Amino acid sequence: MVPTMATAAPLTTAAISCSCAPPPSKRPQQVRPPAPAAASPPSLPLPLGLAAAPAVMLALAAPPDALAAGGEFGIFEGRSVALLHPLVMGGLFAYTLWAGYLGWQWRRVRTIQDDINELKKQLKPAAAATPAAVGAASSSSGDAAASAPPAPKSPAEVKIEELTEERKKLLKGSFRDRHFNAGSVLLGLGVLESVGGALNTWLRTGKLFPGPHLFAGAAITVLWAGAAALVPAMQKGNETARSLHIALNTLNVLLFVWQIPTGLDIVAKVFEFTTWP
Repeated sequence: MVPTMATAAPLTTAAISCSCAPPPSKRPQQVRPPAPAAASPPSLPLPLGLAAAPAVMLALAAPPDALAAGGEFGIFEGRSVALLHPLVMGGLFAYTLWAGYLGWQWRRVRTIQDDINELKKQLKPAAAATPAAVGAASSSSGDAAASAPPAPKSPAEVKIEELTEERKKLLKGSFRDRHFNAGSVLLGLGVLESVGGALNTWLRTGKLFPGPHLFAGAAITVLWAGAAALVPAMQKGNETARSLHIALNTLNVLLFVWQIPTGLDIVAKVFEFTTWP
């Protein structure tokens, strides 16, 4: 009996210890979420992703040099549009010289007529003295004077004939209308391109650059407007307005010539900092 009791004692103790253990909890076990995978860009819904795809492709394809201001204006920031300004202004410079030639020829038409009128005034005293001289000569020489060859033309008469022929040729050129039309084109296209050039600089760089080229261009634009404003007074025969018109346009041409080197420097920078288109 003793061995038996000794053997059962540990079992009884184990049973008591097991019965005293707290009952298992009936709460539901919390399942931890799996660890997140490597970070990936959020996927857009299919319609929105398809709509954004062209914009993303254009942003990646656009060369950063051509889109100096950030790319908001696309091709308007590129080299093609930037080169339009120097090309147009170069043509306007040549057109300015052509318009000046037409205006000078029209002025010649008016001044030649003034010269003819002055020469005719010189002929009047000589014409008044001619009848008396002819009467005295006729009484003394009789029929011999009648058969004599006509007297040679005076230098004034020869000059009048030359100027008259020159004026007829100039009138055939219609220089007045051609000069007026050239000035109108120069005013409209010149002002448009002056503003367009400054706007293009802002589109490419996001700012303007105060300097000789910008200031000379602004002065040229003002001179175009001032010369055109004198036309009504010129049409009424105001010589002061005509002289001022010529002076303003002469100053315009000088500024144009002075502006060419600075314009070429800007063209070099356009080729340096932009790409096609």
